[in-house]
Amino acid sequence: MHPVAAPLEDPSTTIAVVGATDSPGKYGGIIYRRMKALGYRVYPVNPRRSTVAGDRAYPDLASLPQPPGIVNFVVPPDVAESVAREAIDLGYTNLWFQPGSERPGLEERLEPLGASVLTDACIMVVGATINRSSVP
Repeated sequence: MHPVAAPLEDPSTTIAVVGATDSPGKYGGIIYRRMKALGYRVYPVNPRRSTVAGDRAYPDLASLPQPPGIVNFVVPPDVAESVAREAIDLGYTNLWFQPGSERPGLEERLEPLGASVLTDACIMVVGATINRSSVP
């Protein structure tokens, strides 16, 4: 398993979802609610929202109350890469890019900075497989 995915094996893993939202059809909201339902501690990161699913939202990664084990990106590629660099500066190195949030060469640009980068895998699928929960 890729190093970024390994923290999902620990149910106490904290996940920051960059792009979390209340919009029902957007993956930022779906992923946030699903990972929370699977038992992970999840922090919504979105500078345009004060809450997500009734939980306090954080404007940026620096505002989180504790370091996340995984930073999951559900935003456009330009935003994702910019926030990923912020994450690395903060010492958050497990970066998981949802399909569509990455662009070619992302790993080659971020891994030399100390990041472990995962692309082409949905955190909901991997999380559900590891967790083995029957959460709807």
